[in-house]
Amino acid sequence: MGTETSTDDGRPNVGLLMYVAARSLEARAYDAVVAGGADDITPAQARLMAQIDPGGTRVVTLAARARTTKQSAAFLVDQLERAGYVERVADPSDGRAKLIRLTPRARAIGDLADAEVARALSEWEGHVGSTRMRQLEETMAMLREITDPWA
Repeated sequence: MGTETSTDDGRPNVGLLMYVAARSLEARAYDAVVAGGADDITPAQARLMAQIDPGGTRVVTLAARARTTKQSAAFLVDQLERAGYVERVADPSDGRAKLIRLTPRARAIGDLADAEVARALSEWEGHVGSTRMRQLEETMAMLREITDPWA
């Protein structure tokens, strides 16, 4: 991935700019979690936890969302389970399968991350204005329809 903020024709490198913004939000959320006492979690573990649905998610789905192997995702889940952030529960739709669910400890640090993201977005709104921020939100929601297979 190039690091230039504009393309050869002078237009903004939107892909890079979106990546930089997302990386900034992720870093702020992670730093807030660590500052809040969850200093035993890695960025990779935090990314995986962010992919867990409220009712739980299968490891194979987590692996697909994280674009990693099932074995790598299972390894991270094992670590998170030992640390008390996730639990394995029976999948009510398939008794042979397990769902990975967040524990109350994980939900508490998720709240810290969400609060920091909200602060960051508020700062962005202060910088670009409320009209542009609403337009960005609407645009990102529209793009999710065609970019997020789990939406």
